[in-house]
Amino acid sequence: MKTKQYGNTDITTSIIGFGAWGIGGPAMAGGTPIGWGAVDDDVSIKALERAYEKGVRFFDTADFYGLGHSEELIGKTISKRRDAVIATKVGHRLNNDGSIALDYSKDHILNACESSLKRLQRDCIDLYQLHSAKISHLENGECIEAMQQLKDEGKIRYWGISLSTYEPEPEANFLMERNLGNSFQVVLNVINQRALPLIRKAARQGYGIIARMPLQFGLLTGKITAETTFPENDHRSFRLPPSLLKEMLRALEDYWTIGKNYSISKTALSLSFCASIPEVSTIIPGIKTPEQAEENTSGITILRDEDMEYLFKLGKEKFAQLTELMQTYG
Repeated sequence: MKTKQYGNTDITTSIIGFGAWGIGGPAMAGGTPIGWGAVDDDVSIKALERAYEKGVRFFDTADFYGLGHSEELIGKTISKRRDAVIATKVGHRLNNDGSIALDYSKDHILNACESSLKRLQRDCIDLYQLHSAKISHLENGECIEAMQQLKDEGKIRYWGISLSTYEPEPEANFLMERNLGNSFQVVLNVINQRALPLIRKAARQGYGIIARMPLQFGLLTGKITAETTFPENDHRSFRLPPSLLKEMLRALEDYWTIGKNYSISKTALSLSFCASIPEVSTIIPGIKTPEQAEENTSGITILRDEDMEYLFKLGKEKFAQLTELMQTYG
């Protein structure tokens, strides 16, 4: 497994990390699914172990994934492996009525960090991320004060922010202009390439870059068809309605032709697109099973320049419109 320095930090990451949203299980926020459907904890633990065996050393979770359950599984399985880098997030919680609240108050972050440390079974979090803080939260300043205090107290090593799926620039620019934080997590895949200019700018300033959703809800594995349906407790049930799914699958036909130039799976092709962007520090496909851990760490290839240029062109001419359409579904 290829490793990279994480921005200007002293963290070393594996190019493929472990996206741990899915292993949190089928949590709900009121009537809204915030997970990926049913999971088996024993299988999830085997997935974590297999990923580690394959060289994965970066594990990304959040206190909201399974309402803490994802962190608990990582703590149980990975915490004692000191070369494993653990990143988690803060800022989401449930209101008393079950609805989602964004809470970036200083008190909440300080208290939530203590809870995450206990679940992760560590004395210090390698990378603590504001889950999806907006400009208003950053301007308020409490969340920044909390992060700096936690770093001063030795409870976190570095901090950053997980940015908006469709409009990542405002919050990133706020932090870069003030030289705050160490890390940006962005959506990056061949369909949604909106973050590319930001990635390049941020890397020049020394920020580590996490590429999330590299497989776009599984679409870029080639395993989802027009007949695929999702259970109600899977968030894709409302994010990938049948009409959108069919349109996206048609648009991907040109993309798959690139795979003929490489003897790799469609999953590996999609992960290789992200890996071929040199500013990316680590890529975090969602992993729920040992089989996915195997597949998501195999066949990663640096694509040829001419193929990357073709994919960038597809992104502008075809996928940009799909990304706009996806944005309407949340």
